[in-house]
Amino acid sequence: MIVRAGIDIERLPDEEFDDPLGRSTGAATIFGTTGGVMEAALRTVYELVVGAPMPSVDFQSARGLDGIKTAEVDLAGTKVRVAVAHTLKNARAILDEIVAGSSPYHFIEIMSCPGGCIGGGGQPVRIDAAKRLARNKAMYVEDLRLGLRKSHENPAVKELYETFLGKPLGHVSHELLHTEYKRRTF
Repeated sequence: MIVRAGIDIERLPDEEFDDPLGRSTGAATIFGTTGGVMEAALRTVYELVVGAPMPSVDFQSARGLDGIKTAEVDLAGTKVRVAVAHTLKNARAILDEIVAGSSPYHFIEIMSCPGGCIGGGGQPVRIDAAKRLARNKAMYVEDLRLGLRKSHENPAVKELYETFLGKPLGHVSHELLHTEYKRRTF
């Protein structure tokens, strides 16, 4: 379609992305690596529940390429146990605990690709461990570089809630942004 429309991508001038995709946070960047979704979520959850910023938004327990990472976070006296897993083998271990009723976790992140999306999700060529580690580290360098490191501080997200969604966990945001799962029988 692009060729048929006569668009030469190589010759297009550089410009900023349109909102809401133009402004991003470090939290959005780290979604691509295992533990990044957990870390980004905890940066916001901690602040919303505790009412103060985390002493450090660098949640080291979620980082790295270990198959399963676990931690406990104190949210104003409530201990929240979290787990991060990548690869389907490690996901199976966590899911087996859930099915058995022995899972101690309140919040779980699972990425099927080795290292998360940095592992080349869906690609036919496997990425070796050294490349995954380098990509993982690059995500956190970018996270630091962006300045805004919490999802809820993104100006475009704030504006979206103020003008359309109302409030986090409100009726409109719940209807549009939340997923409901139902048991299926085969």
